[in-house]
Amino acid sequence: MPSATTRSALTIRPRPTSTSDHEPPPRKLKHRPCTSYPDNDLLSFLPVHSPQNSYEARPYKRSMPSPTKTIAVVNSSGRQAASFIRVAAAVGYRVRAQLRNLDGIVASEISSLPNVTVIVGDLYIKTAGSSASPPLGQRNGVTNTGVNHELIADLFRGAQLAFINTTFWGDEVAIGRALADAAVKANIQHYVFSTMPNHSQHTPSTAAKPWPSLPLWSAKETISNYIKSLPALASKTTHLYTGIYNNNFTSLPYPLFCMELQPDGSFKWQAPFHPHVKLPWLDAEHDVGPAVLQIFKDGPGKWAGKSISLAYEMLSPIEACAAFSRGVGRKVKYKRGDIDIKVKIPNGYRDQLVALEELYNLGKDDGSKQPYYFGTKELEERCPDQALTLWEGPRGLEEYAREVFPLEEAANGLKWMDEGTGGEDTDGVEGEIVGGIEEEDEGSDDDDVLTMGGGGTGGENTPARREESWLA
Repeated sequence: MPSATTRSALTIRPRPTSTSDHEPPPRKLKHRPCTSYPDNDLLSFLPVHSPQNSYEARPYKRSMPSPTKTIAVVNSSGRQAASFIRVAAAVGYRVRAQLRNLDGIVASEISSLPNVTVIVGDLYIKTAGSSASPPLGQRNGVTNTGVNHELIADLFRGAQLAFINTTFWGDEVAIGRALADAAVKANIQHYVFSTMPNHSQHTPSTAAKPWPSLPLWSAKETISNYIKSLPALASKTTHLYTGIYNNNFTSLPYPLFCMELQPDGSFKWQAPFHPHVKLPWLDAEHDVGPAVLQIFKDGPGKWAGKSISLAYEMLSPIEACAAFSRGVGRKVKYKRGDIDIKVKIPNGYRDQLVALEELYNLGKDDGSKQPYYFGTKELEERCPDQALTLWEGPRGLEEYAREVFPLEEAANGLKWMDEGTGGEDTDGVEGEIVGGIEEEDEGSDDDDVLTMGGGGTGGENTPARREESWLA
């Protein structure tokens, strides 16, 4: 685009002429010059008139090598796995991705990515109900239930690396052990296992009562301990602890992380966490991928046998609501209360919520007694510094609320973003109840039920909230 200033208006400063016969002293450089010329030519190099000759001393450019390794990944439509696969495939790693099925937008996306080979099937085979013909897992009239060893062996075929995040679809401990055994057999060079703590094993001596075990998390620590018992794999494994997903929030009536839309257009979050005790937060879809990729690039020499706390913000519920409010532009209030279950959920997840409510009620009156999310003080004190050594471009909760939350809500069939606030001022930045607390009251009589990933209305039947991607 031509400049708006005419040439005649530009002041041209002539090059000063030297009045001395001596050359000016060489300029002192703060850093080494960025050049590919040999070191001994740095000071003696003088520009020449021939463009051809100026490149004669320059060495050939080194081509950027493409990654040559193959990575095995399970539960590939989950938030952690999908985030990693997108990044790894984009930079050239080959990925062998296990998917339970090809349903949903995430599974379709993963299966269409370059460098990705999809292995479709369950890690754990169960006998199907009477409506199925023939029953799932039945061969030649013989029921075959349990770990799908054949699929696991196929998954690791030709792989040198593995990123494993198990879920409770099936016997999680049996699946985790089978994956570890298969990794040993396949001679996996670096095994990254996404784990969580068994709080009952981390109860401090000063606690008034033992910390309860969260069933879905304790299974992961059981698997971690099994991996540590395998000498051939323990020395090649990194144990990854992940914070609370920013992406868990939804205005649909799912338990624990429901941002409930209020009549005035504001939001309310009800949970059993102490309002002033900090918790680790992570944008799983945005930040797990590049962080885990860096773990593999650093290699087992740096991370094998170590635990990593992957969380980029430490925020109390009050601070989380304030950040969310700034992002979404509406008031957000925190209510300390029981987990409100209005949804038909799998029994395993229901047990997890019951135990989680019991765990965090231990710090109800005294925040200093609230158990650590990662089980130990040491792991939480690493946040966010340890995560930032892996990936320095995280997406915080405020940015998530501003840029992603409305899109995910729209994908779930919700339209509050387009309906305004009924004339109420809900500016979350200056609202007097931003991050405020509402005292716990009696349980609601609301009997509305929403089926996870099932039929119904209100957006819950959309592929944006399938069971596997939500819980992994």
